[in-house]
Amino acid sequence: MNEKKEEGLLQKEAKMMKLEKLIALREGVSDKPFPVPVKELLARYEQLYTGAISDVLREFCLLDQALPGHLRPLRDSDVVAGIAFTVKSAPNVKITGEMTFRTQMLDEMGEDTFVVWDTSNDERATLWGGVMTATAYGMGVRAACIDGGIRDTKQILEKPFPVYYKYRSPNGSLGRCLITHYQVPIKLGDAVIRPGDVLFADCDGVVCIPRDIAYDVLVRAEEIRENEKKIFGWVAQGETIHEIAEKGGYF
Repeated sequence: MNEKKEEGLLQKEAKMMKLEKLIALREGVSDKPFPVPVKELLARYEQLYTGAISDVLREFCLLDQALPGHLRPLRDSDVVAGIAFTVKSAPNVKITGEMTFRTQMLDEMGEDTFVVWDTSNDERATLWGGVMTATAYGMGVRAACIDGGIRDTKQILEKPFPVYYKYRSPNGSLGRCLITHYQVPIKLGDAVIRPGDVLFADCDGVVCIPRDIAYDVLVRAEEIRENEKKIFGWVAQGETIHEIAEKGGYF
């Protein structure tokens, strides 16, 4: 059966089962423009911290936007925001065609993107290393978050390129895993990440902000930052807990 015919049958089956709304919900990707230039948006996010962003997302009734807590920064000092570029791989012995597909994927990574990689719980291979870091950095990619292994740590650290990861291992990916998709919605832990969403990370973890509300979340988080400056000031002045609470402060 050729690919076009198979796709047609799948579409027909989906219509028979009335899955259009579910497909749109699960696979839909927004291309809503931001009201400010991308670089300005990301630079403003990088003046914030993940705790404030998470609190704002809670105000939007979004409680599952933090990526799994086992993802750790290679450097605790890194603070970075970028536009999600999603990758999906899985354990696999197949090698043929892998480098061609990987090259195609790398060629499509754009400036200001933040690579986020779902490894399908792979525990044997590394998906990111020194050459990938040098390549991505040269293309203007901002960061990478790998829910799996990295290697060539010393080479990665030679570049001012934030990396978040699950484990380190010398094992390369060829013959151990296979890239299956990129720029599709993925799920890490409870968080669904779609291409074009905003990813923000610091030493406390990585948070995904849906594209459609990314600017509203930013503005509200900036308000929280200013409010917290006041609260810290009141604490430094020796005001009591009750006095601070009466002024609208929180702890």
